[in-house]
Amino acid sequence: MPDYPVLQQYGFIAFALNGELDLNRLATRLGIDRKYRWEEPMRLNPVTFTPSAPGDSVWIYLYYFGGLVFINCSDDVMARCIEGFKQHVEQLKEQPQLPFREEYRLAINPAVEATISNDRAVLPEFKQELLEIICFTVAKSVALEQIEERVDTVLDEMGVMINRLGQGLLELPDKQLARLASTILNFKYTSIAHIMVLDKPEITWDNHEADRFYLTLSNLFELRPRYQEIKHKSETLLDVTDVFSSLSHARRSARLEWIIILLIAFEIVMTLWDKFWGK
Repeated sequence: MPDYPVLQQYGFIAFALNGELDLNRLATRLGIDRKYRWEEPMRLNPVTFTPSAPGDSVWIYLYYFGGLVFINCSDDVMARCIEGFKQHVEQLKEQPQLPFREEYRLAINPAVEATISNDRAVLPEFKQELLEIICFTVAKSVALEQIEERVDTVLDEMGVMINRLGQGLLELPDKQLARLASTILNFKYTSIAHIMVLDKPEITWDNHEADRFYLTLSNLFELRPRYQEIKHKSETLLDVTDVFSSLSHARRSARLEWIIILLIAFEIVMTLWDKFWGK
């Protein structure tokens, strides 16, 4: 782990990309000769796009679930960094704007006891593992925010469909129902598998201070309740989708039954016609 110089103030600004970020592919494109594990972030100098080194005053952490966390970076540095990444990261080509943003601050003050709030932490001494826990937490928080908005968008869409159903209108092709179900399942998969909301950083397993710090931050950012809310909304959406699917299948079955009845009636009419008037 690099030994960064201790500053008095650290500013964290996190963004969420639309989708997973392949760190090993990015490393190859940047000429970085190493492999990243699934849960391991990439630490770079946002100006040179090289692995961060002692003496750097600005950093960026990149996470496989699409989180970007800038540390002590000006708006100009962040803008130029994101623009530079566009040639290496497909999501940035498709997503020129990054609307989901989370900010946090860390202050080092040896004269005070540690205090942690939902927008700022004050610690008596600098510890690299605590800085990385802040990065990990705010990255997960902003990624969850993106999923939350998408879930709410689908809920609004589903509300329109329910209103149409209340008016006796049910025109939902199977392709649209399959798309909705896929979108909803993706919410659940992304939040638990990609973002690992329920998982703790590896350092917390053998470092009690880091574990307490992470639990405090995750509680302040309400990571678990927010995940549970996404899970609950996703399950509700799946239930509604199942209802629409059942109604759609019932409608098709009814149409098939009427077609069969009409065919039988037509056969009876043709038989009677041949019997009485066909000769």
